[in-house]
Amino acid sequence: MSNEATELLVSACIQSLQAYPPFDRMEAEALRFLALRVKLAHYPKGARILAKETGVARTLHIVQRGRVDVVRGGGERKLESSSVRLGPGQSFSIGALMAQRETVGAYVAHDDVFCYELAADDFFALTQKSTVFNLFCTQYIAGLLRQSQQQLQLQLAQRAAEQKTMNSPLSMVVVREPVAVALDTSVRRVVELMAGQHLGSMVVVDAERRPVGIFTLSDILKRIVLPGASLEQAIAAVMSPAPQTLPLAANAHDAALVMAMHRVRHVLAVDEGGRLRGVVSERDLFKLQGAGLRQIRHSIDAASSVAVLQHAREDVRQLALTMLSEGVGAQEITQFISTLNDAVTRRVIELNLDGDDFYGIDWAWLAFGSEGRDEQTFTTDQDNGIVFICTDIMDREQTQLRFLDFARAVNDDLDKCGFPLCKGNIMASNPELCLTLEEWEEKFSHWVRTPEPLALLNATIFFDFRPLYGRFNLAHRMRLSLLRMTQGNPLFLRMLAQNALEVAPPLGRIRDFVTGDDPEHPGTIDLKKYGVRLFTDAARLFALANQVEATNTVARLKRACSLMKISSDEVAAIVDGFNFIQMLRLRHQHFEQEHGRSGDNLIRPDELNEIERHILKESFRQARRLQSRLKLDYQM
Repeated sequence: MSNEATELLVSACIQSLQAYPPFDRMEAEALRFLALRVKLAHYPKGARILAKETGVARTLHIVQRGRVDVVRGGGERKLESSSVRLGPGQSFSIGALMAQRETVGAYVAHDDVFCYELAADDFFALTQKSTVFNLFCTQYIAGLLRQSQQQLQLQLAQRAAEQKTMNSPLSMVVVREPVAVALDTSVRRVVELMAGQHLGSMVVVDAERRPVGIFTLSDILKRIVLPGASLEQAIAAVMSPAPQTLPLAANAHDAALVMAMHRVRHVLAVDEGGRLRGVVSERDLFKLQGAGLRQIRHSIDAASSVAVLQHAREDVRQLALTMLSEGVGAQEITQFISTLNDAVTRRVIELNLDGDDFYGIDWAWLAFGSEGRDEQTFTTDQDNGIVFICTDIMDREQTQLRFLDFARAVNDDLDKCGFPLCKGNIMASNPELCLTLEEWEEKFSHWVRTPEPLALLNATIFFDFRPLYGRFNLAHRMRLSLLRMTQGNPLFLRMLAQNALEVAPPLGRIRDFVTGDDPEHPGTIDLKKYGVRLFTDAARLFALANQVEATNTVARLKRACSLMKISSDEVAAIVDGFNFIQMLRLRHQHFEQEHGRSGDNLIRPDELNEIERHILKESFRQARRLQSRLKLDYQM
């Protein structure tokens, strides 16, 4: 074929592709690369263009003309829960091609079909040449995730049909124009305004109407009446500075989480310039949800007994269920559960401190594992410890014995509140986990200096510690000490990588998934062991290798991967995969508990619909890519 004829064909191909995304935004050089390498293939009506029996996907297909049906599992019944017909400009087999696997279903010509076909080697070369095309392919999992989340939401929507939504943006939650005063307004005037307009709070703003403080009804008693303060002084002297704010685009769940984390009853909604646009109170949120946040938090903070806290724990579960049914993401739900569970734990500690307040001793209660990562689900046991400072004038053994007696009481009460005792004895009542700061540092040092595989595998849970009560600075000192030890320690990091690779994603070569061989639970996958752990292990290693202090898995991935120069799109795909697995765990645990069972992490892939199976496989493939990076980085 002459050069002139070739150029005509290339130009025609480019013109055809540019009518559709992502080719309409693709770089000119990359688009020409694509046009030079594709072949135009014809498939008559009814032809199976691509199917599982054809083996590992070797070609990207771009529909040029005609329509293609997507058929479930290679059979004849159409896929019911996703797009079932592809038209011009749409591509298929991206997921299979990227993962170098067979396709899930079959692609059948609905009528006469013409497809541009690009070989696998050229496909991967194109992803390197074109940022636009790379982004398009990387976001494939995110698109599937959105479809799956919609289905998860629909499955639980009927349960929450009578409840108003907590997904509403704050712009819709705000019910009245905000009333605010300047910094130099007298206390008397502020109180008059609050009484006259029946306000529970007054926002203080600067000259640009940006919030700088807040004054509430409870402040009148504590800061004015009881101290006998002058009503003529400026409100700036008695207000609470730096109030909690959120953008108008944030939703009611965000406001609820801020209130729970910071123990406040008001969140201020601000516009893009930081100017006050409204006040959201716990009362406003109570109107939006079945379980009242104010009642839950108040019952926790004011609980006089474990029995009251037992009821609060059930309220936490019901509130999390409401969030789940409204389609709120797994990351937000697990963080919300963890925040309120933290409050329950702190109150249990406070109740037990009535017998021994440890006056004069610096100490802190530590959370490990999922609680330390802010990733608790509906089913969680205890993982905790104590760190304390032992001065020269203190008897170390006697001090530890006091803490151990106290810890046993706290562990027992937490068990009564629905946090089962840890079968592995990872609890503060264990003398090995009730240690001085120096002893904790020595324990970390031993693991880092002489990293034995089995011991290190058991120790990884302790690297996810977070303080819940007491002197938080002790945990910060522990974190800095640990990071100093791990910095530039290739042997330790390589051992962590080796442990992270002990468990592989349960993806089969012939079957879609490899299920467990437990005779009591045939056909199941443990999403904690073979799913979540794959992500948390990699994130922990990235964090320790790059001096990242965060313990939350998503936060670790985002911060460490940024330092490692991993693209934000690749990180987003990894996070999406992790969050989807967490969402499946939450849904399964809720279902199990509703049917009187304890709630485990064992799901049956065969009971998932096609979209869920597809996205679960893509999520496991994201975990496999993480492990591939570990193998490459640490030469495993």
